[in-house]
Amino acid sequence: MKSSLDISFGAISEALHGFNFPEIDLVLGISVGAVAPAAMIAHQLGVTLKLINLGIKDDQGDFSLPSIEIDQIVDWDFFGHHRILIVDDVSITGKTLQLLKENVRADDVYTLVLFGEADHILFPKVKSTVKLPWTAE
Repeated sequence: MKSSLDISFGAISEALHGFNFPEIDLVLGISVGAVAPAAMIAHQLGVTLKLINLGIKDDQGDFSLPSIEIDQIVDWDFFGHHRILIVDDVSITGKTLQLLKENVRADDVYTLVLFGEADHILFPKVKSTVKLPWTAE
């Protein structure tokens, strides 16, 4: 069995406090994995938090909801929020972040993940499997 690196809330909090965030006025967290880090970021920056649920991913990184259904359940206009930070815990294929970044109506849209590929990466040097404090054993 492959061992994973345990990342604590304290380590995430410390990294967030030292992170150079872009100027934003809304954090858009992707449920379920990004709820905790999105809430931590929104709280730290004193900005609005919205959560979005796109269904469950399969092994290829595709969501159980097709794009047409996602378009029907997502309100892409964030009413006066012009600088949005999309937050996910991990980005392996980048499909989720790309879908959101292409559809969110705002002047500036940035992406942030704890691990993987995005505009901003909290732990860019970590390339191993990780165990986050909010994931089940």
